[in-house]
Amino acid sequence: MKRIMYVECKSGSKAAPGRIGWVETSKAGRAFHYNGLRLQKTKSSPKYNCFEVESGDRYLVAAPKKNGKDYLPGGIVEIDEDARAEYWTNLRAKPEFVAHARYRS
Repeated sequence: MKRIMYVECKSGSKAAPGRIGWVETSKAGRAFHYNGLRLQKTKSSPKYNCFEVESGDRYLVAAPKKNGKDYLPGGIVEIDEDARAEYWTNLRAKPEFVAHARYRS
């Protein structure tokens, strides 16, 4: 199943502000596929819930919040181009922002 999710890398030097984009979930719901990454679920930490299978980097993958406060320390969240219309129109109910590729969380 494909749905819009919030994805944020939590690993050391690779840690970066999150992204909103289309994520494919496995049938069992134990893995996610995003932008060429295969993210496997884990229950080891409240700060992240997945790890990238090849590199071991930690990721947080979650449903985006309707209030836009996805990025925990605050900051800029990028929105993938192919997810913008769906995100702003159906999730945030702000179709006037469809052209915006980022927002401050």
